[in-house]
Parts: sequence; C-alpha cells; structure tokens
Amino acid sequence: MSVAVKDIQIHWAAIRPFFSIHNEDEYDEAIERLNELLDEVGTNEKHPLYEFLDTLGTVIYAYEEQHYPIPECSGIDMFCFFMEEHGLTPADFPEIGSSEIVSELLDGKRELTVKQIRALAERFQVSPSVFI
Repeated sequence: MSVAVKDIQIHWAAIRPFFSIHNEDEYDEAIERLNELLDEVGTNEKHPLYEFLDTLGTVIYAYEEQHYPIPECSGIDMFCFFMEEHGLTPADFPEIGSSEIVSELLDGKRELTVKQIRALAERFQVSPSVFI
C-alpha cells in the first residue's frame, strides 16, 4: 500500500461525510457546511478552503439532481424569477457587474460565470446549482 493511500485511510473517517449524502439529515448538514464555507471563503479563489467549497457544492448538486430535480429551465430563467420575485432591476446587482452586463445576461448575450453564480446563490440564499 502506498504512503498516499495510508494517509487517506487515516483521515478518511473524518472527511467521508463531506463526500457523500445519503439522506435528508446529511443533506441539511451539508447545506449548513456550505453556507459556513461561503461565509468564510466567499468568492476568494485563493482561500485554502476554496476547492473544498467547490467540491462540497458538487456533492450537494449531485444529491439535489437525484432527489430534487429542477424543472427544465436555465440559470438565467431562475435569475429572472428571483429578480421578479424580489422586485429587482439589473442595477441592483453590483456583485454581478454593471447594469449593462446584467442586461446582456438577461438578453442571452452572455452566460453566467462561476463567480456570478456563487454571488447570486449567496444573495438569494439558494444552492449554486439553481443557476446552472
């Protein structure tokens, strides 16, 4: 057995819960962890926990895809829904870009970036997968 595998086995019991979700309680815990990480890491791609945040988001996304399928709609459709729901305009999203950039997103001239998706997820307190 290689040294790397031995190292992983030593730590696996502690980190295993972060790599799979089997039920609603584990899902709720994962969402809570993700929110804590978003508070700590934000969109700082240089933060030491950034890759962990990204991986946890992927695990949560996989669980949601299986257990909470979202009707067919684009991330932009969801963005429009939240804007309408909260009575917001393109100028209300400086974290996404200028009102011109937001308008281009809404008109289909641009696609949401990972950074914009994370900002929207944080703003509306939803999983980033909502905008994918």
